Amino acid sequence: MADFEITDRVDITDVVCPVTFVKAKVALEELDDGDILEVRLNDGEPLQNVPRSIKEEGHKILKLNDNEDGTYTLIVKKVEED
Repeated sequence: MADFEITDRVDITDVVCPVTFVKAKVALEELDDGDILEVRLNDGEPLQNVPRSIKEEGHKILKLNDNEDGTYTLIVKKVEED
């Protein structure tokens, strides 16, 4: 059992970079500080760019799971900007 509760989910497997990060960022912006977002993304560029960009925004990556179907599930905790 996970030690966090998912607040919202976004599936970005149907879009390509750089829109993948934009969709994840918009979803995070709609959440409150401390909320948890689950992001479903494809392998390749999205997997390389989205987690890195989310970290650069100051948010916390809690988990990254390989769904073993060419997609990954990224769990992100929103951290409010100072």
